[in-house]
Amino acid sequence: MSNYWNEEIECMSYEDMRKLQSERLVAQVKHVYENVPYYKNLMDEKGVTPDDIQSVDDLHKLPFLTKADLRDAYPYGLLAKPLSECVRIQSTSGTTGKRVVAFYTQNDIELWENCCARAIVAVGGTKEDVCQVCYGYGLFTGGPGLNGGSHKVGCLTLPMSSGNTERQIQFMTDLGSTILCCTPSYAAYIGETLHEMGYTTDDIKLKAGIFGAEPWTEEMRHEIEKSLGIKAYDIYGLTETSGPGVAFECSEQTGMHINEDNFIPEIINPDTGEVLPDGEVGELVFTSITKEAFPLLRYRTRDLCVLSRKKCSCGRTLIKMSKPMGRSDDMMIIRGVNVFPSQIETVLIEQGYTPNYLIEVDRVNNTDTIDVNVEMNPEQLSDKVKDMQQQERALAEAMKTMLGINPKVHLVPPKSITRSEGKAVRVIDRRKLHD
Repeated sequence: MSNYWNEEIECMSYEDMRKLQSERLVAQVKHVYENVPYYKNLMDEKGVTPDDIQSVDDLHKLPFLTKADLRDAYPYGLLAKPLSECVRIQSTSGTTGKRVVAFYTQNDIELWENCCARAIVAVGGTKEDVCQVCYGYGLFTGGPGLNGGSHKVGCLTLPMSSGNTERQIQFMTDLGSTILCCTPSYAAYIGETLHEMGYTTDDIKLKAGIFGAEPWTEEMRHEIEKSLGIKAYDIYGLTETSGPGVAFECSEQTGMHINEDNFIPEIINPDTGEVLPDGEVGELVFTSITKEAFPLLRYRTRDLCVLSRKKCSCGRTLIKMSKPMGRSDDMMIIRGVNVFPSQIETVLIEQGYTPNYLIEVDRVNNTDTIDVNVEMNPEQLSDKVKDMQQQERALAEAMKTMLGINPKVHLVPPKSITRSEGKAVRVIDRRKLHD
C-alpha cells in the first residue's frame, strides 16, 4: 500500500511544482482581479495589474491581505464566485469582532478533502482504519475537513465531534478506533480520562493521532504519545485558506509538508513585509491558487515559523513548515519582554507538571504583572504549606530562566482549570480591559 494519497503531486520535482504554481497563480490573480472589487482596489492602489504577474517570482508584487481586510469585507466582499455556485460556508472561532466567513464551491470542498486525505494517508491511514473525528463539527473547519478526508481514504468514520469524553472512550474501545483526530489539549484529556476509567493502552487499538487547531509543544506530543500509546502527528490549517490540511506531518515528524499545489507559502519579516529566505524565522503568508469561491492572495497568517526544503525520508518533496513558534499577534509583551504561552508550557512539562495552565496578565500601578496558575498531578499535592511554596518558587525560577521575567506561580488542585473540548484558553490579558 502506497503511503501517498497523490504520489505524482506529493513527490513532484521542485521545477515542475514551480511551473504548476506559476500557471495556477497567473490564472488566480486574473480571476480575483476580475471578480473581487475589494481586491482589485488593493491592487490598483499598489499599481499592480494581472499582467505584472507572470510567475511565482512576481508574487511579492501583490498586496497583502490581513484579518482586518476580511472583517472589513464581511460578509460577501471577498467572494469571487456567484453565491449560486457556493455550497457551504465555514467560519472561524474568533472571539473578537466579526467572525471570518469562508465560502466553498463543490470543487473547493473536493480539493480540501483531498488535502485532508493526504494527511490521513501520511500517518498510515487506509480503508482498513477506523477514524474517530473529535474536532468540532458545524462552522468550525476541523470536523468537516477530517471527516471528508477520512471518507476519501475509505476509513470507517466516527463523526463524534468534541465532548462527552466517556462516550468517546466507549466508542473507541467498542469499535476499535485506530486514528484519533482532535485538538492536542483534548487528546491529552482523553488520555487522562481513559486511565481514570481504569483502561490502559492495551484496551484500545489507536495507532495514530492527527492533532491541530492550537499550538502544542514537543513535550506535549510525548505526553500524549505515552498516555494513548500512539504516534501523534501535527496538522495545520486556517479557515481562511480552507481549514486543516494546508500542511501535514509525515512519519519523519520534523515539520509539516505544505500542499504546495494549492497553497504557495512565503515567510516575511512581520514588521517590514520583506520576504525572507528559507530557514529564517518570520510570519507565514499563504496564497491560495486553487480556491474558487474565497481565494486569498498573500494572506498574513500571523503564525511565526520556518520553511525548509531539506530532503525528507518519507520521499515527499513538498516544502516543510516548522510547528508554529507562536503568533506575531498572540505574543504577549510583558515589561518589554516577548512572551509566548508555548515557552511556559515547555517549562511545565520539563518540570513534571501537566500542560493544564492559565496565564493571567494584568497592569497594577502602571506595571505589568503575570500570574501562572498551574494544575498539579494528584501525587504532587502536599498538606504542608511550606512544600507547596517551595514548589511554586522552584517553578517560578525555572520560568524566569526561560522568559527573562519573574512570574508569580500558583499551584492549584487537579482538575480545577476548566478543560476545553475545542481550542484551549491559555491566556487572560486584563490589560486590554483597562486600556
